Amino acid sequence: MFIMTNQKYFPAEKIMYLKDKLRTMDEEKFALVSTIELKDPTTILLVSIFLGVLGIDRFMIGDTGMGTLKLLTGGVCGILALVDWFTISKKTKDLNFNNVMAHI
Repeated sequence: MFIMTNQKYFPAEKIMYLKDKLRTMDEEKFALVSTIELKDPTTILLVSIFLGVLGIDRFMIGDTGMGTLKLLTGGVCGILALVDWFTISKKTKDLNFNNVMAHI
């Protein structure tokens, strides 16, 4: 049920691996995993489109170094902001997957 509810937060190629890990864990760990705050890739993408030049999207996913670079350079004159429009959703899904795996 956890996978069905939160499928959009994880990379498609890693869902089966996550499903196997969740199936073998005990109730206490599952309760801990269920409380993890997952970042919505669609929300991060929208923030990237509208505020990506300021680096807000990178700050939201915890990448403060790149966020600061984008803030100080205007998204490296807009180039890095444009690249992030195509990559930020995958980065957010990978971040969510890594956060869940760290607690398993």
